[in-house]
Amino acid sequence: MSGDRRPSGLTRNLNAKIAAVPMILTALVVFVGCSIWSIGYSFTSSNSLPVNEFVGLAQYERLFKTSRWIVSLKNIAIYGVFSIFFSLTMGFLLAALLDQKVRFENVFRTIFLYPFALSFIVTGLVWQWILNPTFGIEHVVRGLGFETFSFAPLSDRNTVIYALLIAGLWQGTGLVMAIMLAGLRGVDEEIWKASRVEGIPAWRVYVSVIIPMMKPVFVTTLVLIGSGIVRLYDLVIAMTNGGPGASSEVPAKYVYDFMFSRGNLGQGLAASTIMLIVVITIMIPWIYIEYGPKKRA
Repeated sequence: MSGDRRPSGLTRNLNAKIAAVPMILTALVVFVGCSIWSIGYSFTSSNSLPVNEFVGLAQYERLFKTSRWIVSLKNIAIYGVFSIFFSLTMGFLLAALLDQKVRFENVFRTIFLYPFALSFIVTGLVWQWILNPTFGIEHVVRGLGFETFSFAPLSDRNTVIYALLIAGLWQGTGLVMAIMLAGLRGVDEEIWKASRVEGIPAWRVYVSVIIPMMKPVFVTTLVLIGSGIVRLYDLVIAMTNGGPGASSEVPAKYVYDFMFSRGNLGQGLAASTIMLIVVITIMIPWIYIEYGPKKRA
């Protein structure tokens, strides 16, 4: 009978699909449209205003001949490698410790997550004060009698990027811990019971069983960390503003400066296109795992 027919694929959840139309259109216009516009004008000689004078790859050639851009790439590479390694390592270790049903778990979880509730501007200002030799760590230690102690990483070209890394880890590790803890809580308790019966050390269970089972969690966390690394801007502005000199320059700040401060739209859009390519490359593994053949199966 016609009354027993189920809705087809197009009409199923029709109300939800209609409600999602404005969001989809907004995403297409704002994100996809603006991305196409940005990529297109990165091949022009646009300065303060966009112009249609096509110059091919000239902006990209100039970009990779600019020492400031090369420095920003080196900085983001150093920051990214160490940030990914330490965030995943410390986040997983903290999650594993909290997963032991320790007392006051909620208190510890709140303490570790609290920095993530702060903006990067606030985090940067706090760590700028902490690392300032006038009233920060150096001042406190010298007040204890160690007059020759010196600790001013923000004023040293060789260490400034690591000072930014410390501040970034302080803020972001708590989120990684929360994601990892959620993944650990999803592991079947029978696995732990079987390992205890067999006398398998806990570290061996983590390495051989738990971590491979949490592969999707690690990939999702890696995507979140990676996209945050590429967009690193606020922390640099708050702590160093790219200094000393240009030793703490990062790609996002380079894009902003050339587009709005220097009035070189074509150069800024070329740099932003490179950043977009990096973000898409980072997201490909996550998309494959979430929507690839194995997931559909």
